[in-house]
Amino acid sequence: MARAVCLPGLPAVLDVVAERAPERHRFLRRGWYAAALAAYGGTAQTLIVEEAGVAAAALPFVWRGPRWLGLAEVPGCYWPFRSLPVAEGAPAALAGVLLAALARHVRALRIGPIATDDPALLWLMGAAVAQGWTLLDRHVAHSFLLPMAALAAEGDWPRGSTLRKNRYFEKQLASEGAIDWCWDSLCFDDLAAIERRSWIAHRTDGRDAKFTEDGHGAFWRAAACDPVLAAMFSAAVLRVDGRPMAFSFDLVTGTRSYAIANSYDPLLAKHSPGRLLQYRNLARARARGVRLVDWGAGDSGYKQTMGAVQGPALRDWILVRPGLDALAARLVRTRWRRSGQAEGGQA
Repeated sequence: MARAVCLPGLPAVLDVVAERAPERHRFLRRGWYAAALAAYGGTAQTLIVEEAGVAAAALPFVWRGPRWLGLAEVPGCYWPFRSLPVAEGAPAALAGVLLAALARHVRALRIGPIATDDPALLWLMGAAVAQGWTLLDRHVAHSFLLPMAALAAEGDWPRGSTLRKNRYFEKQLASEGAIDWCWDSLCFDDLAAIERRSWIAHRTDGRDAKFTEDGHGAFWRAAACDPVLAAMFSAAVLRVDGRPMAFSFDLVTGTRSYAIANSYDPLLAKHSPGRLLQYRNLARARARGVRLVDWGAGDSGYKQTMGAVQGPALRDWILVRPGLDALAARLVRTRWRRSGQAEGGQA
């Protein structure tokens, strides 16, 4: 028999469900959501759906605005995405049980940004429509995927011309000092140092930096406190004479790698240090069994040059419970949609 229970905080059963989720969702552990609360604030509750005493789905949520408004969202870092762990093969009927319980706690729930092919989102949407929830969505950006397994099957990747160009740049780079390519999992201070010298610090307000104190550094440091998550993190760093000059940071879950961030010191821009490190990092990932790299949104030029193709759209969703709230939500659907990016645009 299926049942749903709402628990305070972030219960340990989140890890149990995450381990049963599709491979691409196995980082959605208790430590992931706890890191979001530590970095961005909020008090969580978690809806657990069980069948025959076994947890099949877990939905953590935090309040947005005054509690009486009943507006909540799934916590997390904006990339890779905000979603919830659902056991692979969980019956569709359990989604209905989860949503019926959710309607007793919230008026509306935001999930996203999230890919349109996200398995948890698809699992929820059918039941939401059947129960009379109103679904609001807005386009955020298109994602870009690097299908390394498919590229390798088609022929040599990278191409010989690319490798020759990389060898040329590496030779020029060596004139700047002793080169060291290394892979560390928790060198956050080095990553932050590179970001503070990079374009993101000089051309923006720096709030989108992943590892600085003014950016999202608190989140990633807190997430690394979970040893299972820490084992999924991979940081490639290029050092010249011992000084960190470029990095590429990934979250690897099985055969899928989420490219979280990469950057470089503009002092060596003429030698393309970011490009050189990226190709080395991708080659290492392929050797470790990674078949697909999810690059998310933005910077489509260099991604496509390296072989990436356009992937699923990233969208922001609000699920509004049945009844008067759902009717009212339909009146603002167009406004919510217009607040996103144009379908051909990027975030």
